Parts: sequence; C-alpha cells; structure tokens
Amino acid sequence: MAAVVILGGGALVAVGMSGDGKGSPGVLPLSGVFGDSPSPTASPTPTGPSPEELLRAEQAKQVKALDAALKKYAATVPEFSVAVFDRKNNRVYAYRGKEKYETASVVKVQVLACLLLTAQDKERDLTSTELALAKRMIRASDNDATTALFGRLGRAGGITRCNKRLGLKETQVSGSWGLTRTTVRDQVQLLDRLVNKDSPLDAGSRKLAFTLMSTVLEDQDWGVPAVAETGETATVKNGWLARSADGGRWIINSVGRVTGDDVDVSIAVLSHNHASMPSGIKVVEKTAKMTRQYLEY
Repeated sequence: MAAVVILGGGALVAVGMSGDGKGSPGVLPLSGVFGDSPSPTASPTPTGPSPEELLRAEQAKQVKALDAALKKYAATVPEFSVAVFDRKNNRVYAYRGKEKYETASVVKVQVLACLLLTAQDKERDLTSTELALAKRMIRASDNDATTALFGRLGRAGGITRCNKRLGLKETQVSGSWGLTRTTVRDQVQLLDRLVNKDSPLDAGSRKLAFTLMSTVLEDQDWGVPAVAETGETATVKNGWLARSADGGRWIINSVGRVTGDDVDVSIAVLSHNHASMPSGIKVVEKTAKMTRQYLEY
C-alpha cells in the first residue's frame, strides 16, 4: 500500500509503506520548502510553497503536537504505544511504535487471518465447525475456541508462517497464544491486510473478518470504537489480561478500524501495568481519541 509514513516520537516523514511493510529510505523535509526563485526580470514575482509542501508542513505540525501531548500524558499513566494508519490520506503515525507488548486476546485477529488464509490455500470455505469457532473467538473472545483453532493451524509455527505472508515482521508468536509479543506498527499492518484488495486475503475472507469484528458482544465494544463519531462504523478486537508475573496488573489492548464518509483509519493501542481493567480501558480510549484530535482525521 503506497503511503506517506509519519513516525511519532522522532517526527519523521518518510515515503512509502509497501505491501510487505517495508518503508522507503527516502526522507521528506517536515517544514515547507520554497521553490526556486524565478529568473531575474524587471518585476520579479516571488514564489511560495506548493500545496504539497504546505500539506507536509501542516502534517509535521500535527505530528509534533501529538507527540508532545502523548509524551505529557504518558508521564501520568502506565506504559502504552499507539499507531494509526489513515488510508484516506495515506499516512501512518506511531508513538513508541517499536515497543513490544504481550497481545492477550488481540492475537485472535492473527488466528482468524491465518484460518482464512489456510482455507483459501485449499480453495474451500470454512467448515461449519471452523466458522462456529471463529465467531466465538472474535465476537465473544472465547479462549477455548481460540485454543482449538490455534492447534488446528499448527500452533505457533503455523501462525508465524501466516504472519510472514501478511507482512508482520515485529511479532513473535508464543506457544501460549495470549503471550504473543507484537508492536502497534505490526497491528495496523494486519488491520490493513483485512481490508486491502492487494492483501493475500481474498474479498470473501475480508468480508467475513469485517462482519465478525463489527459485531462483538456489547460488553466488549470498547477501545477503538470510542473514536467513532455518529454515522461512522467501527470494528474492534480487544485484549485484557491480569498478569500474575506483573503482580496482577493488567494488559489492556485494542485494535480496530473506524470508517465513514470522510474517515478510513486503522488504530492499534497496546498497553500494560494497569492497576485495574477499567483504568486501563480509560487510558486506551483517551490515547486513541487524542490521535483523532491532533491528526484531524
């Protein structure tokens, strides 16, 4: 997917996020660049920045403001990272994008994508059993259904092979699937693969993923959907886990998409070390909302 990539934290603007997730080495200036002066004439006419240069300057300003706001907020709450891929404007923003977190149940989106790819490879639809398990896994976040599909797909090795096809380069799958480690950058890459027509996933698979992720149970309809405004559609898969290794503190994650007439974004927020699930959800939702406020998508 051709895109302008804006990396938060370092406030870089780079060209290209290719289909395999590799960024181009080219770097564009953040501030406006004025055109060459015209040849001397009796009445020289000064030139100004092009519309593209003005846009880049405005985007850089937005990134700088969001970086500052997130840094200030991060000083008051447990650790988090966030990424946004704006398909409409071909922009990717990431704050602490390289940091790895345990997925908890957001890994179920990877399991779903691998299930769909595996069926496609065999040129068949999901079986009735597979479809029933997938519905329980995504809509109800059912762990037993996930474990069953994880085993059918070859456990960590099988999911890892699928991840490579989906362009996920920063995700390490664990034999205990909820302890898989990933980054927000990989998560928005995966979310885009669920809608991009150039994805390994065909139209039928992408439609099923959208249907399941847009119909989660009401008590799981938090996180990314908090960003959506009236008339917009949200998809989501959340993850939450109290980690005994961290003294019972909570992992709270949310990945999903918001679409409407003027918006088409994928959002991933990963976080941990929360004192409670409600406090973690509050952080995740505030963080996601801040990206909309400052990036103005």
